[in-house]
Amino acid sequence: MKILFLTYYFEPDLSAGSFRATALVKELEEQLPKGSKLDVVTTQPNRYHTYTKESCDIERRDITTIHRIKLPEHKNGFIDQALTFRHYVNFVRRVTKGQSYDLVFGTSSRLMTAVLASYMSRKLKAKLFLDIRDIFVDTISDVFPKYITAWALPMFGILERYSINHADKVNLVSEGFRSYFQQRYTSSRFMYFPNGIDEVFINHPWPKPKGVQEVTVILYAGNMGDSQGLHIIVPPLAKQLGERYQFRLIGDGGKRLLLEEKIRKYQLENVELIPPIDRASLLAEYSRADILFLHLNDVPAFEKVLPSKLFEYASTGKPIAAGVGGYAAEFISEKIRGSKVFQPCDYESGAKAIKELAVSSEIDRTDFVSSYSRTSICKELAEQIIKTSREPN
Repeated sequence: MKILFLTYYFEPDLSAGSFRATALVKELEEQLPKGSKLDVVTTQPNRYHTYTKESCDIERRDITTIHRIKLPEHKNGFIDQALTFRHYVNFVRRVTKGQSYDLVFGTSSRLMTAVLASYMSRKLKAKLFLDIRDIFVDTISDVFPKYITAWALPMFGILERYSINHADKVNLVSEGFRSYFQQRYTSSRFMYFPNGIDEVFINHPWPKPKGVQEVTVILYAGNMGDSQGLHIIVPPLAKQLGERYQFRLIGDGGKRLLLEEKIRKYQLENVELIPPIDRASLLAEYSRADILFLHLNDVPAFEKVLPSKLFEYASTGKPIAAGVGGYAAEFISEKIRGSKVFQPCDYESGAKAIKELAVSSEIDRTDFVSSYSRTSICKELAEQIIKTSREPN
């Protein structure tokens, strides 16, 4: 059996896509039958231009060969990423030239990796298994201005149909995506394996909540773009809460500069911005924090998503303040104890939630952690990938 695995992000990059793809490759290595071959085609770390950690261009381990390409520098802008993706496409074509595969697997958040996987499966006459982490068409319709969506929506709608209609199986990481895809495509091809919690978080000795503190540390770690809307919520929220609450925001993204400007405008001394850090350092930051913070911008598209960061946060046993709506709000309220949901972009309800969480006692999330182990989820997903590759055409 021979599988081509396409992922734009992979270890040692820092992103949800990287962590998910890395765990899934390790599980496939365990399950693939003797004599199999797994080719992973990815990039050198490029999620954040402020974080660079290069690894081997070609890495061979047992049945797996990992091919990485170094992309031109970019700052996570829409045009930037479109231009750099061309380099990845050409790299995939070079790596696979003259090769044959039984199945092409593509994990994709911004659609184009799914489009590429679909193209490659046709070219290679192989089965196609897609892992969809976001609804790109839905997102651009709500996030981008009309002068862009007027031409982009029809084009990306065609590309989405090109990808999904050709796939033998499609995994959706959020149950909130169900209605969107089932209204448009044959439902029998869909399955639902969410993001999960990596062993490094499950096995970490997390400290117990400290209760009321003189200064409450509120931590956010992740991307700082339009989707997260930190530039909208954090400045007025930090101003409202005052000096007894200290925000530590770790990461980078397209709206970080605007966030910095607003911090200066509000003359905030209780907000600290920290560049992206590796996982070992992040564990220490989580341990020191009193409350973990999550936020999505107030647009309809984000009512369907389930942020991967939730699983990581939940594993710590720390209180979680989440400015989310829709499916994510339902999921948190139902499944994650010791959390408060507030209306996205509403700093007053955010302040109320944080003040209530600041007096939290010990939180038991044992059941949640065991249910959403990344290892267990990837084991089942890998079984489905191998099963699909064996099915008759």
